[in-house]
Amino acid sequence: MSLKERLREDWKLAMKSRDSFKAGVISMARASILQSEKTDGKTLDDDQVIDVLSKEIKQRKEAIVEFERGNRPDLVDQTKKEIEILLDYLPQQLTEDEIQEIVREVIIEVGANSIKDMGKVMASVQPRVRGRADGKIVSQIVKEQLS
Repeated sequence: MSLKERLREDWKLAMKSRDSFKAGVISMARASILQSEKTDGKTLDDDQVIDVLSKEIKQRKEAIVEFERGNRPDLVDQTKKEIEILLDYLPQQLTEDEIQEIVREVIIEVGANSIKDMGKVMASVQPRVRGRADGKIVSQIVKEQLS
């Protein structure tokens, strides 16, 4: 079952069980996928769907910061619940130790030895962690290991 089919089936189940919150979150995710397909003019495969869902999660994490700044704990909680639902559709997230190991391997592979090589390292790391790690965390770990 493709990721889009799984989203559709889970949306149907949420509607049948009258879980309007979950149905709404899944509906927003499906709308983002559809918008991306219309923009690109092609059907998205699972990897591309993961990219869209990752982008949705990133937007919500950024919104949490703003909601905290605005002293809106109700919206912070709601947004965290939305992220939890969306994370169910992404591959298992990597731990920081796992990311550090991948970065170490790539640094050795590309022969990186200074911060100037960060672009080469990131270009090799990103495909390995796509959908399984936050880009900010990966970037931070790469910087730490190249410094």
